[in-house]
Amino acid sequence: MELIDGKKISLQLQEDIAKEVQQLIASGKKQPHLAAVLVGNDGGSETYVAAKIKACERVGFKSTLIRHPEYVTEDKLLLTVHELNTNPDIDGFIVQLPLPRHINEHKVIEAVLPSKDVDGFHPINVGRMVWKTLCGDWKKSYCWLAYEYSYG
Repeated sequence: MELIDGKKISLQLQEDIAKEVQQLIASGKKQPHLAAVLVGNDGGSETYVAAKIKACERVGFKSTLIRHPEYVTEDKLLLTVHELNTNPDIDGFIVQLPLPRHINEHKVIEAVLPSKDVDGFHPINVGRMVWKTLCGDWKKSYCWLAYEYSYG
């Protein structure tokens, strides 16, 4: 059994993606843009989203953080999802889970366009993930796949 170094592999993938982003920008294409939606002040969620923003900086993606208070309505959150779905500058986004109890997480997850679903939680993307895992070549992040789907 071979032990892999996950951190080393992650850093190599980030370097590869950063080079591809530099080439895209140098060729006149747009800079990839990831958004994160954070509801409330959960410490674990804050840490996770901060790590995603730092990862974006390392690979040359733009990032946007959208914050809502814990008492945001489901309709207001769904409006934010719709705005991100229809914003051509946003290539992919996450809605950080868990959400407050008064919001139906499944409804929110299903409202995210599969082509912009960075986490891969939309039912269509769960199926795609299983299929890709079974068929190989699962090396790129969902955000990068979303970007390639839109502009590749």
